[in-house]
Amino acid sequence: MAIGISMKRIIIGFGCAAVGGTILGIILGNVKIAEDTIGLLVLGLQTLPSICWLPLALLWFGLNEKAIIFIVIMGSIVSVSISVRDGIKNIPSLYLRVAQTLGAKGYTLYLKVIFPAIIPHFVTGLKLGWAFAWRSLMAGELLYGCLGLGHVLVMGRELNDINQVVAVMLIIMSIALLIDQLIFIRLETAIYRRWGLRA
Repeated sequence: MAIGISMKRIIIGFGCAAVGGTILGIILGNVKIAEDTIGLLVLGLQTLPSICWLPLALLWFGLNEKAIIFIVIMGSIVSVSISVRDGIKNIPSLYLRVAQTLGAKGYTLYLKVIFPAIIPHFVTGLKLGWAFAWRSLMAGELLYGCLGLGHVLVMGRELNDINQVVAVMLIIMSIALLIDQLIFIRLETAIYRRWGLRA
């Protein structure tokens, strides 16, 4: 039950972070004024440990599910947005000039050139975002008494049950590694092979 609750939170939180981070990254990569203003804020937020969002989340949302999901979102959205922004910034200008010469503009330019070109960066951002989201979720559940793997870990500590503590720690690591291997490593390998970045 605890695993199911934690997985539900990570899916919602990380999903929102992936969508929001992608949109923010596109804005930062294409709008100069946004890069010079919001971009600096995003870089600053990258240095802020995700658990620092817990007091603010509790003040805004109270002791409920939304607070934990907010921490997950804030813990991972920056990684995704920075990766997308860097992907756009690192697109060879030759690609854009050739596409524009051939008549690509507006959404066609994004659909046919920019989005395909940033996919490797995007996948890397998702992988980093997942890792930060998972750690943020566990930190939030540890400090905020709610059902989930973090809560079971705290209960083991309060009961002085070292077996329960170690077992939950192993479960947390196993889930993180399993998701990484089954989804992100495979996706990353497929994308890199498709783009000729890996043999």
